[in-house]
Amino acid sequence: MRRLLITGGAGFIGANFVRYWADKYPDDRFVVLDALTYAGNMANLVGMSDRSGYRFVHGDISDQDLVASLLKEEKLDTIVHFAAESHVDRSIHEPDAFIRTNVNGTHSLLRVAREVWLERDDAPDTHLFHHVSTDEVYGSLGPDDPAFTEETPYAPNSPYAASKAASDHLVRSYHHTFGLRVTTSNCSNNYGPYQFPEKLIPLMIVNALTGKPLPVYGDGSNIRDWLYVEDHCRGIELVINSGRVGETYNIGGNDERANIDIVKEICARIDVLFSQRPGLAAAFPEAPAAAGRPTASLITFVKDRLGHDWRYAIDATKSRSELHYEPLESFDSGLGRTIDWMLSNETWWRSVMDGSYRDWLEKNYS
Repeated sequence: MRRLLITGGAGFIGANFVRYWADKYPDDRFVVLDALTYAGNMANLVGMSDRSGYRFVHGDISDQDLVASLLKEEKLDTIVHFAAESHVDRSIHEPDAFIRTNVNGTHSLLRVAREVWLERDDAPDTHLFHHVSTDEVYGSLGPDDPAFTEETPYAPNSPYAASKAASDHLVRSYHHTFGLRVTTSNCSNNYGPYQFPEKLIPLMIVNALTGKPLPVYGDGSNIRDWLYVEDHCRGIELVINSGRVGETYNIGGNDERANIDIVKEICARIDVLFSQRPGLAAAFPEAPAAAGRPTASLITFVKDRLGHDWRYAIDATKSRSELHYEPLESFDSGLGRTIDWMLSNETWWRSVMDGSYRDWLEKNYS
């Protein structure tokens, strides 16, 4: 039985992981630590308080006394570290928060883990610090470049990517210098339930349903490898249970798509759904599809993001050969599940998008 501290567990990927792990390992003890900033929301964890073995703590990963007390009092032996600022656009406009959380916060966690797990007589027999990172640390690929492997040199191009690269190096250093048992996973672009509507897919769905412009950077040709969030959670599970200590594993979706193609696909699917489900027009009267107009009429090309990486792609050969990892969800099926979830959870996405965030969207995507 594991006893886990899950940082950032009220965020998008963290909350999905909490639900996944609780279903898969109901006898484990898991403590969720989250600062509940704009992207971390208790609405993402509705129903979890009824689970045995679950505890939520509102707090910051940089609060070393709090983290130390949780590790000791709960006798936790595993940290799964999701907590991070993760929106590239925000890192361009507000980089300080990314350094504070992603670099200083990760180092704070590592310091406490070292103290509690390596320097105390009552430390657990085994421990693991699993660090969740991103493919953006590797930089940008050209059209014919091979996909990122775990050996690809780091070349981060945004403040977000640079902050995650720094945190990756810190995790590695605490293993090689101090002997902390660590693993790291670098994933491709996630999508799925509970994703905050600042990222491409949920933003396009919400704006399509509310009749707002669908902002596409540049000409929309930028390419990403897309990973359904549940597949990501399963990949992390495999690393935690079977990964080699000190190693990094890439987790990808094996599905590269241009941004404009994804936006057009979302538009087409929403048009079909409105034609098949008459009740959607009444539920979302501001959507063009409610009046029989094509959702694609909302597509608006906007000035490209500063330093916009052109292509990301993950080579997950190592995870496949060592951990037997394969994504189970295709992009087509995963996108369908995501759109259905958003249609069924209007209360969730309206509640997490408060007025201040709407103002920020309009300022930075117009």
